[in-house]
Amino acid sequence: MSVTTMSSDLDTVSVPDRAPLLHWMIFTGLCAFAGVLLWQYGLIRLMVASDRTYISSIICLLYFASSLHCLWRTLAIAREADASRNAALVLARPGTILSDAATLSWRDALPAGLVSDHIRNLVVKAETQRSGRVDQTLLLRSLADQLRGSNGFGAFASDTLMKLGLLGTIIGFIVMLAPIAGLDASDRAMMKSSMGLMSDGMAIAMYTTLAGLVGSILLKIQYYMLDAATARVFRRPSH
Repeated sequence: MSVTTMSSDLDTVSVPDRAPLLHWMIFTGLCAFAGVLLWQYGLIRLMVASDRTYISSIICLLYFASSLHCLWRTLAIAREADASRNAALVLARPGTILSDAATLSWRDALPAGLVSDHIRNLVVKAETQRSGRVDQTLLLRSLADQLRGSNGFGAFASDTLMKLGLLGTIIGFIVMLAPIAGLDASDRAMMKSSMGLMSDGMAIAMYTTLAGLVGSILLKIQYYMLDAATARVFRRPSH
């Protein structure tokens, strides 16, 4: 099999693709701004003080940890996008047709990355097959799995935040309804204590549900943008 080779020193330098990271930073910046406003108005402190189960605080910590994971994956996808664009420049660069002996140097001209590995594997398969159309199905599936990496963690984390919010709702209702069984309408002190417990239970239920819903929605948006960026990288070598 003969391949088109070119110099590893490209005349055209690819501009780094920072769109996925920029989208994440804009979205996270807006969320941080909203969080600062909520803190200034005392709503976050009220939530932490009212939730005696600390489930809402746990939800917030898990959200921050998941956001950092999304940032790590976004940076990885941004690097893969850069490598994919540079590989496309290498493949599109006009050159001479060389023999199989020069294939190794041509492969070395490709930048490091999953897309370049996919191209090298495709060349090896074409060389092995020698004739006929090369079936890329298995290689494309492998590339898709490698590009996705641990992106599936986003769905797990989002669902976990939702479930923790529902758990807080159930606990809050238990706390709220527990004093009703032994309630004595003639005892004013007991009535006042029971009303306080019911109020605490309602606060636990509402704040944990709110934290779980908001955290789950925000995580879904982050990982949706990550999946969209991953799909764009995948579509480049598949064309």
